[in-house]
Amino acid sequence: MPVDFENYQPTELPDEDTNGRRILEFLAANPELGYRAGELAEELDIPRGSVGTTLSRLESRGFVRHKGEYWAINPEAYDAHTASVIGLRSVADQFEGDYYDRNPDWDANLIDLSERENDENSPEAE
Repeated sequence: MPVDFENYQPTELPDEDTNGRRILEFLAANPELGYRAGELAEELDIPRGSVGTTLSRLESRGFVRHKGEYWAINPEAYDAHTASVIGLRSVADQFEGDYYDRNPDWDANLIDLSERENDENSPEAE
């Protein structure tokens, strides 16, 4: 699929629905905290052996850092683009299944406010 080359922002973010992405999203949601690999495994229900390998890969790509046995998001790699990609997914997850998600045409009958500005009967015209 072609992309708008000038606006394309490649990312090395792990694919959605992978252990790497889940760990990165969790750490990004808690940027001031460090977690042990076992805590991440338990919190995210990921096999302990996978967490260590995944953290090492994320570290080699500059997304996470560690001090001793504690791991955290790397604020230097957590740029605006990365934040927006992760943030949009988090928002989508948070509101999944709500009224607007279940009703994709929720906006079909909204009033076009730009038309009201020209309407002589609107309160704004007085």
